[in-house]
Amino acid sequence: MIASMLLNETTLLWGWLLYAPILLYAAWRAPWVELFSDSRRQHLLFGTVFVLCILWLVRRDFPTGLSFHFIGMTAVTLLLDWPLAILAGFIAQIALLALGKQELSVLGINGLLLIVLPVFISHLCAKYLERLQPENLFMYIFFSGFFPAALTATLCILSATALLWGNGIYEFPPWLDDFAGMVLLVAFPEAFINGMAVSAFVVFKPEWLETFNYSRYLQAPWNDEPKP
Repeated sequence: MIASMLLNETTLLWGWLLYAPILLYAAWRAPWVELFSDSRRQHLLFGTVFVLCILWLVRRDFPTGLSFHFIGMTAVTLLLDWPLAILAGFIAQIALLALGKQELSVLGINGLLLIVLPVFISHLCAKYLERLQPENLFMYIFFSGFFPAALTATLCILSATALLWGNGIYEFPPWLDDFAGMVLLVAFPEAFINGMAVSAFVVFKPEWLETFNYSRYLQAPWNDEPKP
């Protein structure tokens, strides 16, 4: 998470100009009829918002204006699908704003980095995996849970670093030797948390995952041999 003091007004404005249309499009594509008629979906939505708030509050704030915390949007995307995942992340941002843990001016940039980018990667990986139609359950857990979460953390760090460099905060290459280690320290736990959450849902509540094909991954094995 980036504080507003690290970004110029032009960057903050562009963050809102890009983030606001995505929020409107997500609200337009959200399944409101199913949401209001299905109490299970309502509980999932409110539950994910609560978990995101807790997850984003457990963070390390640095005096420079940067904050490090887990993202968690990979598992949320698999649970809610991309429109509701974006809206859930936005509601969690508003909750942090009300608690004084985030600034309104930087909400757009942080929304692009911590919500839109992770949701896009998770949705893209899930769609590509569904196109391949694998029958191995571990393919779903790894390529929909672990891999996109690690990729999300890596790209978020790269995007935030490029953004700060563009705003004249960091100059390269003084600390590039430590950059790879920092990426691994962030990407591995992010992949572990999301992957374990997806694994738990697959085992105990697979019907909660909007992107999980229950009939293909958990169907009984087919036996062509006739019974004696």
